[in-house]
Amino acid sequence: MKGAGLSWPAPAKLNLFLHITGRREDGYHLLQTVFQILDTGDALGFEIREDGCIEREYEMAGVAEDRDLILRAARLLQQHARCPLGADIRLEKRLPMGGGLGGGSSDAATTLVALNRIWGLGLDAEELAQLGLQLGADVPVFVHGHTAWGEGVGESLVPIELDQHWYLVVVPEITVSTAEIFSAPELIRDTPAITIRDFLDGHPVANTLQEVVAERYPPVAEALNWLQQYRPARMTGSGACVFARFEDSDTAQGVLSQLPERWQGFVARGLNRSPLLDVAESYRSNR
Repeated sequence: MKGAGLSWPAPAKLNLFLHITGRREDGYHLLQTVFQILDTGDALGFEIREDGCIEREYEMAGVAEDRDLILRAARLLQQHARCPLGADIRLEKRLPMGGGLGGGSSDAATTLVALNRIWGLGLDAEELAQLGLQLGADVPVFVHGHTAWGEGVGESLVPIELDQHWYLVVVPEITVSTAEIFSAPELIRDTPAITIRDFLDGHPVANTLQEVVAERYPPVAEALNWLQQYRPARMTGSGACVFARFEDSDTAQGVLSQLPERWQGFVARGLNRSPLLDVAESYRSNR
């Protein structure tokens, strides 16, 4: 069947910094961030169905079908495009859930991009990104597939080119509640805005969620303290994962080898362009 056997990447991201600059009347926070695409992540597979049914061929512990972003993305696209086709969906889950690496959002974006190709819908990236925004603020950056400067609630994106550094990511054995952190009364919500040029010129930046998370979730503070022995470390998103930048893979792997057994971790390279775009373009050219 069309689409069967092809692996569609759903890469992770890091927030190289994250500033909360304000809050809208509807309660959503305004932010500035840089989304760094990584060369590692989940992988999905799709097999077309003629009966219109969308089914998952994987288990996701604790996630009901109506909360599964992959199924929600597939059904949203199907309804939006009035597509009579369906799909059986496979998932190879490599990224931790609730770690701030964007795994669920990336899975949803890959689902939109892949099924748009497989079903032959012909929607452009902007239309897919607008659909993705209904699923989560991080989905559009994965649809567009470029390391980017993000503003607004994260949906206003400007692609940027960065040196492709290596990153060691530490995964504490804990899940952080994003809703809890964004509703915390002590969260700083008035960080002065900066420009892209400020960031590229080395203006000091931080993750303004980090202090709140470290105080409320001691394992995150412990992971930060451990990693900061080797390099300046920072939390990504609302946690729990923390990361440090390295100039080469061997050095990062050497630090990873010292990681305490109670944590997991991995080394990944930053990319300016998502591998998802390459697969999508290859599929289009080989149909």
